[in-house]
Amino acid sequence: MSSSAPPSAAAQETATYTHGHHESVLRSHSWRTVENSAAYLIPELRPGQRVLDVGCGPGTITADLAALVAPDGGRVTAVDAAEDVLTKARAVAAERGLDNVEFAVADVHALDFPDDSFDVVHAHQVLQHVGDPVRALREMRRVCRPGGVVAARDSDYAAFTWFPEAPGLDRWLELYRRVARANGGEPDAGRRLLSWAHRAGFTDVTATAGSWCFASPDERAWWSGLWADRTVASVYAELATEGGHATREELTGIAEAWRDWGKDDDAWFLVPHGEVLCRV
Repeated sequence: MSSSAPPSAAAQETATYTHGHHESVLRSHSWRTVENSAAYLIPELRPGQRVLDVGCGPGTITADLAALVAPDGGRVTAVDAAEDVLTKARAVAAERGLDNVEFAVADVHALDFPDDSFDVVHAHQVLQHVGDPVRALREMRRVCRPGGVVAARDSDYAAFTWFPEAPGLDRWLELYRRVARANGGEPDAGRRLLSWAHRAGFTDVTATAGSWCFASPDERAWWSGLWADRTVASVYAELATEGGHATREELTGIAEAWRDWGKDDDAWFLVPHGEVLCRV
């Protein structure tokens, strides 16, 4: 490894992952695909590429990436900070018959790979949860080959919007942003990606936006149900109560508000995301 290898673990900036890996969280993350969560990256993918997928979670996006680059010997390395979720990611790859994926535990602030190792370095919904997103982007740049691309996409909670108005969801959003920041993250990351990329030293950056929209009966039921469950049963619920941000009764009320909103035939929810393609 060159002299630009990552600093020691003792110097790393850390943050607590707000969501954890409760079933309600994985229910959401396992829905994600390259098409619905990384479409902006598809034009950059080629057979034979070496790809690093940072913060891969349960591995559904990883598997899509692996299938796209598989011809001509393309490979994907998928990393996550949590070993338990990598077990699920390995199972997804196995179910799809993919033999060009490898998995490892890693910290994006200090990636254990040599300089210039990958053609594409990708992170979806990662930078909002890390202690130092600029440093993370610098590490992603370090392991990306000249001529390659670093891609990141993050939602922007302050820009979430929905109809009809629901005071319980207003309270949910205010509480979530407070808890996330108390954990060392930045929930409004989407709007900051371009500035973070510039601070990380990238000079050729294409910034775009994408969105998820939940409006059909099935989509509303799925989205409201997973957030209702997440509000009372996930690591987020523990962090909210143990941190003194909310009581269990308040969380129960928010969960009920989610379920009530999801039953409304007029309900509509928009999740905007910032996206950056950074050329190395």
